[in-house]
Amino acid sequence: MIRKYNYGTPFETEAIVKKFELSSGSPEFGTIDLSEGFCLEYLMDEMDIVYGLGEANRGINKRGYIYVSNNTDDAIHTEDKQSLYGSHNFIILSGKETFGMFFDYPSRITFDIGFTHHSKLTVSCEEANLSLYVITGDSAYDIVKQFRSMIGRSYIPPKFAFGFGQSRWGYATKEDFEKVAREHREQHIPLDMIYMDIDYMDSYKDFSVNEDNFPDFKAFISEMKQQNIRMIPIIDAGVKIEKDYDIYEEGVEKGFFCKKEDGSEFTAAVWPGYTHMPDFLNQEARTWFGDKYRFLTEQGVEGFWNDMNEPALFHTPEGLKRAKEAAREFIQEEDEKCSVWGLNSVLGGLANNPEDYKNFYHNIDGQRVRHDKVHNLYGYNMTRAAGEAFERIDPDKRFLMFSRSSYIGMHRYGGIWTGDNKSWWSHLLLNIKMMPSLNMCGFLYSGADIGGFSENASRDLLLRWLAFGVFTPLMRNHSAAGTREQEFYQFEGAEDFRHIIGVRYRLIPYLYSEFMKAALQDDLYFKPMAFEYPEDKIATQIEDQLMLGNEIMLAPVYTQNATGRFVYLPEEMIFVTFKSDGSIEEKRMEKGSHFIPVSLNEVSLFIRKGKCIPVCQTAESVDELDTTKLTMLGYENSEYLLYEDDGVHKDYENPGNYQEMKK
Repeated sequence: MIRKYNYGTPFETEAIVKKFELSSGSPEFGTIDLSEGFCLEYLMDEMDIVYGLGEANRGINKRGYIYVSNNTDDAIHTEDKQSLYGSHNFIILSGKETFGMFFDYPSRITFDIGFTHHSKLTVSCEEANLSLYVITGDSAYDIVKQFRSMIGRSYIPPKFAFGFGQSRWGYATKEDFEKVAREHREQHIPLDMIYMDIDYMDSYKDFSVNEDNFPDFKAFISEMKQQNIRMIPIIDAGVKIEKDYDIYEEGVEKGFFCKKEDGSEFTAAVWPGYTHMPDFLNQEARTWFGDKYRFLTEQGVEGFWNDMNEPALFHTPEGLKRAKEAAREFIQEEDEKCSVWGLNSVLGGLANNPEDYKNFYHNIDGQRVRHDKVHNLYGYNMTRAAGEAFERIDPDKRFLMFSRSSYIGMHRYGGIWTGDNKSWWSHLLLNIKMMPSLNMCGFLYSGADIGGFSENASRDLLLRWLAFGVFTPLMRNHSAAGTREQEFYQFEGAEDFRHIIGVRYRLIPYLYSEFMKAALQDDLYFKPMAFEYPEDKIATQIEDQLMLGNEIMLAPVYTQNATGRFVYLPEEMIFVTFKSDGSIEEKRMEKGSHFIPVSLNEVSLFIRKGKCIPVCQTAESVDELDTTKLTMLGYENSEYLLYEDDGVHKDYENPGNYQEMKK
C-alpha cells in the first residue's frame, strides 16, 4: 500500500510517474515536527536494517551514519563523506516494522540513521515543502518493487553497451583512440566502446570537435564502427563564454542560461574557463540543449556520458573576489599573527561554494526559482534533455546514456557511473556494496570506473576489480591523466585480462537477459542476500556477497594478495569457476561456510539450487556473439527463461523475445 502526504508547497520533481490521492492525517510510522522546517523521527528497533539511498557511502545497511542528499562534485570518497554525486531519497526499514519512505524534496535533506542516537532515525530539511510517500508491504523486497512501479521503467541501453569499454582522460587525438582499438584487436582483448573525455573537443566546448585532431570526425566514427567499436563522447554542463560560439550566443539570445538576481547570466569557471549554465529545469531550454546532441548523432555517434552536472563550479567571479580580498588581508598581517588556516579555508572553498549555488536562478514555468532550492535536480534534467532529444532524433533506436549527477526520475533517461573513485581496495568494496542500493532506486545500468579513476592501480587490484566488473551492466576501465596507464595491454600477462573480459562476453546472454527482465518487470538486477533469504540470520548480515538476477550469487575477492575468500552459502549451490585455460569447472557445495580459492586470472560465481544459466563462446565484440549455440551451466533438469531481442530497437513486449531453455 502507498500513501502520499504533502507538506507546504512541494516542488514537482516528476520523479513519480503514477498519481496518488493525498492521505489525510499523519503517517503511522514516526512523528513529524514542522516547527523548524521538516523533521521526521522514528524509533528503530535494535535489529532493524535500513536499506536504500542509492548512491551513498558505506554499506548496504545504512544504519549508523549520517547521509546528506546534496549533489556534490567531490572526488575524495572517504568514509567521512556524507554526500556524493546523486540524491536518492528512498529508504526501507526492515525489522520489527517493515515500510519504505520516499522524500520527494529537491534540495538538501539529511538522513541521520542511528548516528546521533543509535535507536533514532531522523530525516530533516530546512523547508517543509515536500511530498512524503509511505509504502507498506510483505517484505523489504516487496516494498522496493512497489517503489519501482511508482517511479517508472528503468532506462534500457542498446545491447552493445553490455560490452567492455576503455577510457582515459588524456586521449586527445585520432591516433590515441586508434592505438587503443589496435592494441585490443591485435591482442584479441574484447572491446565494444572507447570513451572520449574532454580532450576531443575544441577548447572544451560542448558539441564541438577539435578539427586538427579529427579532420574528418564522421569518417573516424564510421571507421571505428566497422571494427565494432562505438565512440562515446562526454558532454559537460557548462557552456563556454566565447564570441561566435553558436551555442553560447544562441543561449544568451534566447535566455536559456541560468540568471543572477539582477537578470544577467550567471558565470562560473569549469574546464573551458568561464561558462554559463544551461537552465535544464526550463523545458524550452532543455529542448534546445537536447537537440544539440544531433551534431554528434548525425556523425554516427550512438552514445554519450554527461559530466560535471551537479553542477560542478571551479569558482565564480564573486568567489575569486572574496579570495583576493582575503589574500590581501593576509599579506598585510604581521607574520606572527598571520591566519594561514583562514586563508586556506577561503581558497579551499572556492569550488562548489554553497554561496555560489544561492546566486543563480531557474525559470520554471515562468517562475523564478533559486538554484539551491532545486539543486539536486540539475543533473537529472540535463540527462532528461538528452533522453527526450533521442526520442525526437530516432524514436525507435536506443542510445547509450549515463550521467554523474542524478536524482530519482533520471533513471528513466540514463544510467550512472559512480564518479571519480580511486585505485583503492576500499573503493572496490564500496562499488560492490553500492550496486544493490542503486538498483533499489531504479538505476539498473550502473558501474564504477574499474581499477579506480585517480591514483595508481596495481595489477592485482585491476584484475580483482575487473572480475567483479564482469557482472556490472556498465563495465568500463577509466583513469585520470597523470596516473599510471591502466589499459590492460600496459601490464604483464595481458592474457589474464583477455580471459576475464572474455568471460564477460560469455555471460552476456545471461546478464543481458536478467537486466532486461529486471527493467521490464520493475525488479532488481543486484539484490542483497537478505532479499532472497530473509529468514537466514547470517545472510541478512552479509554485505560482500550479492544476488544477481534469479539464479546466481556473487562473492567477489576484494582483498590485496588474497588467494580466495570465505563465503557463506545459505543453501546448497554449484560453485562455477571460469579457468584461465578457457575451461569451466562446476563443483557442488553444501550449505554453510567455505573457503573458496579464486586465482587472479579466474572468474567465479555460484548457481542457486535447482537453477541453470546460459553461456556462449566468447567474442571480441557484442555484435560477434553467437547466441544460437548456448551451453547451460548448473543443475540438471533445471530450466531458464531467456530474454533476447535485437539489442537496438524497443520491441520489448514481443513474446517472441522469450525462449525456454533446459539443462
